[in-house]
Amino acid sequence: MRETIAKLTENLGRTIVGKEKAIRLVIVAILSEGHVLLEDVPGVGKTLLAKSLARSIEGKFQRIQCTPDLLPTDITGTNIWNPNTREFEFLGGPTFTNVLLADEINRATPRTQSALLEVMEEHQVTVDGESRPVPKPFFVIATQNPIEYQGTFPLPEAQMDRFIISLSLGYPTEAEELMMLQRQHNKTKFEKLDGCISLEDVKKLQELCTQVKVSTELQQYMINLVRASRDDEEISLGISPRGTVALQKATQALAFLEGRDFATPDDVKFLAPYVLSHRLIPAAGRQPKMLVEKLLRSIPVEKLAS
Repeated sequence: MRETIAKLTENLGRTIVGKEKAIRLVIVAILSEGHVLLEDVPGVGKTLLAKSLARSIEGKFQRIQCTPDLLPTDITGTNIWNPNTREFEFLGGPTFTNVLLADEINRATPRTQSALLEVMEEHQVTVDGESRPVPKPFFVIATQNPIEYQGTFPLPEAQMDRFIISLSLGYPTEAEELMMLQRQHNKTKFEKLDGCISLEDVKKLQELCTQVKVSTELQQYMINLVRASRDDEEISLGISPRGTVALQKATQALAFLEGRDFATPDDVKFLAPYVLSHRLIPAAGRQPKMLVEKLLRSIPVEKLAS
């Protein structure tokens, strides 16, 4: 299936210029059946990335523009009265899709944000006591602008914990920005992007990722990292057990992406800043990624056997 992954990577690279690492991390997230939080300024390609992914896997795409007046039923759907049948009928919301873009998620109220908790974890929505599954695969890309604070509601820890990876695309380099202009001039646009793999291929890839071997020693290394965050004086709230599980799933996906059937400590080290940083609450003035990097330095690989 490496050829299938190569097709997906190449297809995304046709519209997303110079973001190989970001593309790699997004593929890791979807292979591990997780979700992605993009924290970045406007105009760097977050929406284009989500739309390109949906088209590449031949999946359905839906977008939610989060605002303070957005209601939970605007996300999950609701029951409406049908005068012809004289019965209530369920009208599904945008969550009934394969790739969901929750744009500026921190502009929605906490009550509305919580409507995503169930569907992101259990891939189902419950309305009026009845649970309905969403299509598979189901993948959420949420964005938030880290610069603006007026009119925003910070994501609670439970919400942040639902994202397997958090990253920033950042500004392109001068050469990459020139390439973007040239692509526009040559009419290499998103509309010309074709699907390269099917939804069934994605499901098969997700299943294969779960078969990647993770040794007991490597699992102990992950546990040491996570437990160290709970005892660190510079961290107010450490990483939850869900974070440990997420790190292992992402590690398996990365190993599979690299063409291996086993995970290594280097996989953990590469992914830890993206998988763990948003799951902890640092003490005042501390940067989450710097704290994770400090944990990586403090837990040597040589002590795995202990």
